[in-house]
Amino acid sequence: MKDDADQNRPTLTRRRFFQGLTLLPVAAALPSCAPGTPSGSSTPATPAAKDYTPEFFNAAEWAFITAACDRLIPSDETGPGAVESGVPEFLDRHMQTPYAAGAIWYMQGPFLEAPSEFGYQGKLALRDILKVGIDAFDAHCRSQFDGKTFAQLSHEQQETLLKAAEGGKLELEAISSKLFFSNLLGEVKNGYFADPKYGANKDMGAWKMIGYPGMRADYIDWIGVRDKAYPLPPVDLSGRRG
Repeated sequence: MKDDADQNRPTLTRRRFFQGLTLLPVAAALPSCAPGTPSGSSTPATPAAKDYTPEFFNAAEWAFITAACDRLIPSDETGPGAVESGVPEFLDRHMQTPYAAGAIWYMQGPFLEAPSEFGYQGKLALRDILKVGIDAFDAHCRSQFDGKTFAQLSHEQQETLLKAAEGGKLELEAISSKLFFSNLLGEVKNGYFADPKYGANKDMGAWKMIGYPGMRADYIDWIGVRDKAYPLPPVDLSGRRG
């Protein structure tokens, strides 16, 4: 039960995200039960990533990705969530690119713990960071929650684990939880705001939410305007208008 102060506090879901903070609180207008899930179930439903069959992630990894995206950017009254925006699809597609495979990274040793200003110094490419991290995360969940994977936990449990990983406080085998979380979150953000051609930002929902004009040829007259919203819908790379 929330006290009066909590009830009067504004919802910070989107605001926290755009201020550069990471894990978003549950403020989502999500269904409490999926079809076939008994009312009052301790595991709330995660929206399905529809109309897409993953090619990079296996079924267990896909379940994790979908559940994690749903917690990192849940749907609410301000804008669409990551799942309905197609972020899991973006991630699956992006992991099949040369960039995610480390083709343009320097991937030779020595592999050292170095200050952040020197950039990533590890031996795993981006797609391997996610693969290894998901497997380690689910292994941790199974050991702590009677064999349940991350996707099978309640929203509250999922958020507690993600917050622990964000701070590097979750002990995982084979990978730093902070390294895994930071890369996962970065990719979720990338997908959420990317051009729809890359699989996410369906119907340019994220752009509409923040008033981004997209690929319009000319909006220079509005660059300095701070007291009015941009009046025209966004345009994507293919020329479609939102």
